[in-house]
Amino acid sequence: MRDVVLHGVERRRRWTDQAKLAIVGEVGVNGWTVADVARRHDVTRQHIYQWRGEMRRKGLLPATDAALFLPVEMTAAPEVTAEPCGTSGEITVFLRNGRQLRCLDGIGDAALMRLVRLLETV
Repeated sequence: MRDVVLHGVERRRRWTDQAKLAIVGEVGVNGWTVADVARRHDVTRQHIYQWRGEMRRKGLLPATDAALFLPVEMTAAPEVTAEPCGTSGEITVFLRNGRQLRCLDGIGDAALMRLVRLLETV
C-alpha cells in the first residue's frame, strides 16, 4: 500500500446541470453501463445515480415510470408432424429447427405443446 501526499488545496468539483445531463445520457449508449460512464468521467457510480434522480426531480430528465411499448412480430404456431415409431407406442416429432422429440404415444396435447415450444426456443 502506498501513501499519497496531496499538495495544495483539495476542492470539490462543481458540475453544471448540462454536464450532469450529458454524463447521465451516456448510460446505455453503445452498451455503456453506469460503471463504464463513471470511470470515463472520473466520478463514482453513486454520482450518476444521484444526478439521474436530481435531473428527474427538476424535470430535465423524463421519468421511466411510464409504460414502454415495444414492437412485437407475431408468427404462426410451429408445425408439428408426428409419426409412429414401431409398435412400442412411441412417436417422433420433427421440429422446424431440425430437432426431434421422441415421447410415448399417450402424452397429452398440452404437455406435448409445452415440450415443442421449449425445444423451438432453446
